Amino acid sequence: MADLLSDDEIDAQLPDGWEREDDEIVRTYEFDDYLQGVSFAGDVGEVAEEQFHHPEIRIRYEEVEVRLTSHEEGGITDADIEMAELADEEYGG
Repeated sequence: MADLLSDDEIDAQLPDGWEREDDEIVRTYEFDDYLQGVSFAGDVGEVAEEQFHHPEIRIRYEEVEVRLTSHEEGGITDADIEMAELADEEYGG
């Protein structure tokens, strides 16, 4: 089990482009078309399965929203920060 991060730790570690919403961190990625977003969501899903840390993913026409929290711990942990960074790598990669 991972420990919850403090507010200061979250602020210091939150990757660029991500925002905190209560007990979640959230980022919306933009794409030129729907299928690019679907492909990205699939790539993030594969990484999430490898990490055994599964985000909520919402696919819209030219956007994909990724939400992360550690339900078992009741908030944001290092696992969420790490998964956010991995999602960013998939977006940029």
